[in-house]
Amino acid sequence: MAEPSGLPWGAGPAPSQPLLLKGWVHHWPVVQAARQSDAALATYLQGFATAQATPPVTLWRAPSSVLGRFFYNAAFDGFNFVAEHARLDQVLAQLVAAASQPQADALYVGSTTVEAVWPGFRAHNDLAPSPEGALMSLWLGNRTRIAAHQDVPDNLACVAAGRRRFTLFPPEQLPNLYVGPLDFTPAGQPISLVDMALPDLERYPRFAQAQQAAQVFELEPGDALFIPSMWWHQVEALDSVNLLLNYWWSSTPAFMAPPVAALLLAISSIRDLPAPQRQAWSAHFHHYVFAEPRPDHAHIPAQAQGLLGPLSPERTRPLRARLLQLLNR
Repeated sequence: MAEPSGLPWGAGPAPSQPLLLKGWVHHWPVVQAARQSDAALATYLQGFATAQATPPVTLWRAPSSVLGRFFYNAAFDGFNFVAEHARLDQVLAQLVAAASQPQADALYVGSTTVEAVWPGFRAHNDLAPSPEGALMSLWLGNRTRIAAHQDVPDNLACVAAGRRRFTLFPPEQLPNLYVGPLDFTPAGQPISLVDMALPDLERYPRFAQAQQAAQVFELEPGDALFIPSMWWHQVEALDSVNLLLNYWWSSTPAFMAPPVAALLLAISSIRDLPAPQRQAWSAHFHHYVFAEPRPDHAHIPAQAQGLLGPLSPERTRPLRARLLQLLNR
């Protein structure tokens, strides 16, 4: 099997649907080490530790009773895990030791930039070329379940060690996923409150519709999965030692504000208005933001269109200043 390079869609736009890439990174040395044994994987990764003190990472730890599901506590005023700081070599040692313990704690290190903790790793384990501007992150742990959530960037998830099961839902399934708080989350992104291993359809009846739309992918070491922007995804690590490496990237210009800022601002300024006003603002949003095809503003001279014309750093900079004035009045 020839070693793939870059992304299968080349320089074109990323797909709008998930894409399973069997064996896409099977040639990576880290995958080959993991296929030998957990100890061989730990030894290989430790070879990238720097001579200086290795920076600590955030380790989530939960008792075995949670069955690997990192979630809220019963009172919804905290979580069912604790966050610790540890070096990755310590985490790897704990994972290897816990592999033979039937009641081991659930351990999870998420979204850690590879270059920060394993200098030189990417020189040996990378796509050539990798997505332009892509950030490479690692996700390490034992048998864990991360609730369905969504990310704004496009995501290419590459399994290096252990098996992983991804359950994906298209963005429009939001109403059927029973998403939790927007401003109090385990890791920054709102999550589905449904336990997908044993869904309570009496409490969450619309989840049955989400199940019909779900796409499930089980990946072996060396496989990769493309997850389009804003697709909901639950991730289950199925073995005692699991390592995922992912690329995140966006084609959105850096000068554009994060879309979630618009959502939060709309909640705080529009959601609780009287219904006629909400309907009026809904028409504004459709016209200026969501209409397809986009409305023609040719009735305004091009030099006077401002934000109605193509966006640029020069046009958005005054807008940010105006927004700050409005918010701080």
